[in-house]
This record gives sequence, structure tokens and C-alpha cells, in this order.
Amino acid sequence: MLSQTEENYLKALLKITLDNEHGEAGTNELAASLSLKPATVNDMLKKLKEKQFIAYEKYGKITLTALGKKYGWGIVRKHRLWETFLFEKLDFSWDEVHEVAEQLEHIQSVKLIDKLDQFLGYPSFDPHGDPIPTHKGVVKIQYKKLLVDAQENETYKVLAVKDNSSAFLQYVAKVGIQLNCHIKVKSIQTFDGMMHIEVDGKKSTVSQKFAQNIFIE
Repeated sequence: MLSQTEENYLKALLKITLDNEHGEAGTNELAASLSLKPATVNDMLKKLKEKQFIAYEKYGKITLTALGKKYGWGIVRKHRLWETFLFEKLDFSWDEVHEVAEQLEHIQSVKLIDKLDQFLGYPSFDPHGDPIPTHKGVVKIQYKKLLVDAQENETYKVLAVKDNSSAFLQYVAKVGIQLNCHIKVKSIQTFDGMMHIEVDGKKSTVSQKFAQNIFIE
């Protein structure tokens, strides 16, 4: 059984390595994502290596082993199932579910999580549009493009959000965007990428940073 701290490390490593085309993570990058000092991270990396969750040499890059990926996806599965339960069954808003799911994801009962999955009807995606791994560890990865890559005078469907922070999700809701809604790109400023959009008749102006965090098709 892993400690909560070890689980948090594996989940953070999974996210970083998925975003890296080489499937690697750096010590400083990991430390920054966990808001810890590199020296503290190094101590935990030694433990994870001893347990065969990662491949790692001091001052080198970190990669997850097959075992590390299995456990990492298992934690992600629990997190996203709890988010879905909170959102669909308990009327939490999508900017509230992440923090609560962070606590619930450490529950160890496999039976409970499998029953939760069944109760929810085996959902494929969580409230933010992220794929939920199956009990066998199968993940349905969507190939997504970002709103920042959109063209003028085109309409797109929102698939997911990249930033799950409460501040961003509240801003997204204020603009009127939710999963599966349609965004019409009215115009894009050449100078700074500022984008004028319309969602269900509501017009807004959003920044390039905003557009880099909305997945579309």
C-alpha cells in the first residue's frame, strides 16, 4: 500500500510525463508541480525507485515504470470517478469537485471504486472532459486541438478544459462555456491573439492564454 504522499508523486509524474513528448520529468519540474524543494523531492524519488515505480538516476530525468504507470492511472481513475459522482449526483459545480476529489482519491477499497464506476454507468469522461481509465487501466485518449488554434468565422465544439483550477473554471463559466457547447470565433487580433467569441448568443473577448486552455473539435 502506498502512502498519500507517494500517490501524489506518482500522479504528478504521470501528468508531467504525459505532457512531455519523451515521457520524462525533471526533478525541478516535479518539485515545482508539488510546491516542494528539489532536495525534498530527491528523497522521495529514492523511495519510489526502490519500490520500482520509477527509473531514475541522480540529476537525470525521471520516467515511470510499467508498475508506476499502472498505479498512477489507478489514482487518476479514482479521482475522476469521484469528480463525476460529485458533479452528477451531489450537484457540485465543476470548479468545486477537484479539491474534494483530491481527498477522496486516496481511498484504498477497490470494491468501492468498482461499485462507484458501476453506479455512475461506467462513464468515459469526467466533468472537465478528461478520460476516465477503466478498471483494466485502458484510457480513451482524445486527440484534441486548442481554441488558440481555431480559425476566424468557424464554430467549434468544446471537448475539455486543460486548466482545472477553480479560478479558471469560474472564468470559463462566466463566459458561458461548458462541455459540449459551441463556440463561434468571430475574429482574432493579429497583434496579441486576442479572440472575440460568441457562445449561445453571448459575445466575449478572451486572451490567448485563455484560448490555450480550451480543447475543441
